[in-house]
Amino acid sequence: MAEPKKNYVMPGRPKKRLFIGMLSLTVILMAGILYAIWYIGVPGLASIQPMLPAIIGVIFTILIAGAFFSIINMVLAVAGLPYLPFLQRQTYELINLLFPLAVRLARIFGIHRRKLEGSFIAVSNLLFNRMGIRVPADRLLVVTPHCLQLASCPHKITRDPENCKRCGGCDIGALVTLSHEMGFHFFVATGGTLARQIVYKTKPKAVLAIACERDLMSGIQDVYPLPAVGVLNIRPNGPCYNTHVDIDEVRAQLEKIIIPKDKAKKDKKDTRDTAEKAEDTKKQ
Repeated sequence: MAEPKKNYVMPGRPKKRLFIGMLSLTVILMAGILYAIWYIGVPGLASIQPMLPAIIGVIFTILIAGAFFSIINMVLAVAGLPYLPFLQRQTYELINLLFPLAVRLARIFGIHRRKLEGSFIAVSNLLFNRMGIRVPADRLLVVTPHCLQLASCPHKITRDPENCKRCGGCDIGALVTLSHEMGFHFFVATGGTLARQIVYKTKPKAVLAIACERDLMSGIQDVYPLPAVGVLNIRPNGPCYNTHVDIDEVRAQLEKIIIPKDKAKKDKKDTRDTAEKAEDTKKQ
């Protein structure tokens, strides 16, 4: 008899505008701080070199203008309007620099760090999907935290998920089955260091990560420019203990990323034919 599907409280959909709004507010605050520093320092700078205040002012203006331009680019992407994908690196660098300040600022407004991280993941996933990234199944890596395994399970699945007996006690078995069905690489990591080792070893073209808000945020930024999409885990027992994931959501994300086998074969054949034609042209 099939085991009935468990009902878990699903995490609410984070609002993308929350992260963008707090990041914008942080940049405005930084602009005010830099202006105050420049204004106070003008007499001293001018005494060193008359042109120094103007030079420092231009540098500060470029930094703030660049930060605002990155945010505007992000807003265009979220709104479904034309944007500049090559600015994503600068955007992630801006986030790394300002996120700690954004967290402190959000706390003043009573916004929890987890909500802010969840909002970032929603924005990052949207950017991923807007780029239309499609990869063959064997070039996609799916990585999950160890807490997705049932705590009382005696089978060691880190590094080798095939040790899972697929008893149905946790979601690891369903993910192993899905990896066999769709053909992607699947690993269970005990932490960020092991996850980075797995990425280095498998050399994927894209990553789908399952984790909590904090780990997803740091992981997505750690692997950039490798494109990564995040799926939030479900924590009915609290963080890092017997967590779960919505398998239907994972499958939906995978279907957006993985190139169907027939199309992948055709692309490989076209690439091979092009290479052969180029070789024949060289010989002639």
